[in-house]
Amino acid sequence: MNVISASLADSATMVRRNFRHTMRNPLTLFNSIVVPIFVMFLMVYVLGGAFDVGTDYVDYATPGLIILTIGYGIGPTATAVNSDMTTGFINRLRVMDVSRAAVLNAHVFAIILRTLVAIAIIIGVALLMGFRPSASFPEWLGAIGIIVLTVLAIGWLTVASGLAAKTPENAGLAGVPLMLLPFLSSAFVPADTMGPGARQFAEYQPFTSIIETLRGLLTGTPSAGSAITAIAWCVGLSLAGYLWARATFTKRA
Repeated sequence: MNVISASLADSATMVRRNFRHTMRNPLTLFNSIVVPIFVMFLMVYVLGGAFDVGTDYVDYATPGLIILTIGYGIGPTATAVNSDMTTGFINRLRVMDVSRAAVLNAHVFAIILRTLVAIAIIIGVALLMGFRPSASFPEWLGAIGIIVLTVLAIGWLTVASGLAAKTPENAGLAGVPLMLLPFLSSAFVPADTMGPGARQFAEYQPFTSIIETLRGLLTGTPSAGSAITAIAWCVGLSLAGYLWARATFTKRA
């Protein structure tokens, strides 16, 4: 086997390991689904009637809830990455013919798959609540692409923060900002209805352009400008997270 195929084989082995851990502790996936569903019921049935967004509120809020779901699924990954580093698992790999980078790749791939499962359930619940997307097949493909790019970016940032944390407990807290940022975006209300300061922050933070792109694709009104901005943010954050993770991994391992 050459270096690339060996690394892919090692990554596949590590992905199976991560999924075994998930099956033994399904609460990690359960939490990433239950909290967004609770927020969906809260926003649509309790608070949604107070917001004038020019369309059915469930149609407006669902793209933001999809992105919110990503944030609520990253805490266990950061903790698992840190545990691999601090409990000696990485040290055991040093004496084996195993690609240590496969550990990082596997955590990112696992979080992508887990998050896509959670998002599929969230979309199913949204459909039961009245969500009616008007996206064409190509627009659905574009929406899936934006979601995967977003999970990839957040996944690498999560892995990097888990590596940088001193303890698994601190690693679990590292994802809190990524959970809160969607609330300070256009996920639930238009940014131009916010007060001074909050409006400017919401307009220029990465989640707003990502949510607006996803909202446009799902409603059949995509915007090239927001899509370019969203893709640029995802690529930039993915690269930053990857470089941060590799540098921290090399230093600590």
